[in-house]
Amino acid sequence: METQKFAGALGLQLAASIGGPEHGTPILLLHGGGQTRHAWRHAAADLVGAGRRVISLDLRGHGDSQWAPDGDYGFDAFVADLRAVIATQEQPPALVGASLGGLTALLVAGEAPLLPLRALVLVDVVPRLEREGVMQIVRFMLAHPDGFANLDEAAAAVSAYLPHRTRPGSSSGLRKNLREGSDGRLRWHWDPQLLAGERVPDPEPAITRFEAAAAAVRVPTLLVRGARSEMVSEQGVQDFLRLIPSAEFVDVRGAGHMVAGDDNDAFNAAVEDFLERLD
Repeated sequence: METQKFAGALGLQLAASIGGPEHGTPILLLHGGGQTRHAWRHAAADLVGAGRRVISLDLRGHGDSQWAPDGDYGFDAFVADLRAVIATQEQPPALVGASLGGLTALLVAGEAPLLPLRALVLVDVVPRLEREGVMQIVRFMLAHPDGFANLDEAAAAVSAYLPHRTRPGSSSGLRKNLREGSDGRLRWHWDPQLLAGERVPDPEPAITRFEAAAAAVRVPTLLVRGARSEMVSEQGVQDFLRLIPSAEFVDVRGAGHMVAGDDNDAFNAAVEDFLERLD
């Protein structure tokens, strides 16, 4: 896949990996908070192999995308970036978003002005998330402010956070999710301002906004949950399906919040089956 730059809100530079047929229906992959576009590398490769046009985007403040000069990492900023990228596409894209990327995609799909979209796929995210699950992710993101001496230290931190996942034989796959500081230490590849200020604000106003957006979604929608998710409960799923009665739902057994990373084959099978029926 080749790297391309997009102009987000106010010209903020966003990096993306792009592959697949140039004139195919675009699939925009949107990672979770604290991740980069490389979190989708296996899923993206499989989708390209299936003949899909894939655009895997680094959100603002993540990976190779520009950090917000004003420190703005509110949802309105992420939404404005995504709308700007969608505007560059010749065909309505399918949005596939995990966690932060999924909530951003949900707002774009359900808030005015509505854009033409092919589909919406939400990966382990619903309007009403489990607060303790959110706190687990925040604690992990804040756990190593001084970074790591090497890739193996970073891999050990990930393994401690995801004990259900088999640790890879090599830590090299983490390299693109880390940046080297002037002190030679490796830190996660996102702007520390992302979590500046109040760590987890009152969720109710945001939940109300997400629920209103979901109720207004009019495009084919799929929710893919990790059955072991600490973020999305059974009640959260049922609430979501009441908001979008036409939505489809797939539970990936054995997977946690990082569904594609935990079971890429099952994740891709669910997404590809859904997209094939829309062709």
